[in-house]
Amino acid sequence: MANRGVNKVILVGNLGADPEIRYSAAGTAIVSLRLATTDQIPSKEGGNWEDRTEWHNIVAFGKTAEACGNYLNKGSQVYIEGRLQTRQWEDAQGVKRYTTEIVARDIIFLNRSGDRPPQGQGNQNPARSVESAGYPSGPRMEELPPVPNSPDEEIPF
Repeated sequence: MANRGVNKVILVGNLGADPEIRYSAAGTAIVSLRLATTDQIPSKEGGNWEDRTEWHNIVAFGKTAEACGNYLNKGSQVYIEGRLQTRQWEDAQGVKRYTTEIVARDIIFLNRSGDRPPQGQGNQNPARSVESAGYPSGPRMEELPPVPNSPDEEIPF
């Protein structure tokens, strides 16, 4: 049996800029996303916590890229699952450059369709997938049965 490693990244965060979409020579959609994730770490003084924001470069292809370009904007909250990849290129001066990015396999939009999050802030609405990206969609809130308001209402068991 071959000895294989694991290269898997899972992130939930907010976009720091609108998606940048472009197309390859073959016509494949490519989107670049800047994702911010924030952790809380102990402060240097002790006793308090402070936020630490990490920025991630994300790239996606095909229908997923097109859906990102159509439905996401700065501040959108997303769940991203993919793999870490480092690529190399030469700049205009001929110097080799490297960048590490996450190649997204799955992107789930956590804002409800039509919601426009405030600039730089995620929306706390329930998760909803994007059908056009090939992800299944759960029931919408308006399709769910009402929750009884009082203990006197009949509970259907």
